[in-house]
Amino acid sequence: MAQGPSVRRRRLAGELRALRERAGLTGDQVAEAVGWSASKLSRMETARVGVRAKDLRALLDLYNVPESRREALLTLARTDHRRGWWDMYDSIPTEYTNYISLEASVSAIKRYDLLLVHGLLQTEAYARAIIRSGLMSLAPAQEVDRRVEIRLTRQEALRRPDPLNLWVVLDEAALRRVTGGPDVMRDQCKYLVEQAERPNVTIQVLPNALGAHPGAVGAFSIMEFSGRHDPSVVYVETMASSLYIEDDTDVHRYGLVFDQLRAMALGPDESLAMIGRIAGEL
Repeated sequence: MAQGPSVRRRRLAGELRALRERAGLTGDQVAEAVGWSASKLSRMETARVGVRAKDLRALLDLYNVPESRREALLTLARTDHRRGWWDMYDSIPTEYTNYISLEASVSAIKRYDLLLVHGLLQTEAYARAIIRSGLMSLAPAQEVDRRVEIRLTRQEALRRPDPLNLWVVLDEAALRRVTGGPDVMRDQCKYLVEQAERPNVTIQVLPNALGAHPGAVGAFSIMEFSGRHDPSVVYVETMASSLYIEDDTDVHRYGLVFDQLRAMALGPDESLAMIGRIAGEL
């Protein structure tokens, strides 16, 4: 799908699937019991649509959910469209706000980057150089400033009380690409070393000398949630749109690729030493 559903809707959908499976019922059996079409239940359980309170209560009754759990699930349904800090920026595309809301709610991200440093690890100057490239070079200066501000605000996820765990495998090519000029790139390399000192941040470099590898097809993120019934999502950004991959088999395949990439990459200490050497060369 081009746009991801809200985080709360995904979480509620996962809970409903788990409750149905725990009750030992199939989707067709549930649909027949409550007088719905099977497709309506399927859309709810895959977060394609929101769940009305009336419909949610019907499911909770069927699944014999105790009162102690009902209110939390009803709250999830009511706050499906709750606003976040990103909603104050009315000029950013819907796809971007969907991604930011997802990123702000995950517990961990495993990321492979091929050509650029990930936004959560960018300095202000590096972010500005990236944002001003391409079509954004034609945008007003205040819009560029706004995009930079948003990108830096996203980084608060690494510093919050329950910080996001970020594990990045970064291709050496991203470090060798002198984005924004030598001074900007040198500071960016030093910033990566500083951020890697955080206990929730791990950075590994995939050397150019390795040649071909399974990540050559492009960058991707595996976004993991803390909820037991909230499955991981793979995020892939393309020129035309953003893709959220939720099929268990496909997510597992990306997980295997990421595991292979970090096994091939330099260890964290060796990686930081390489980043430091590249900074020195700049």
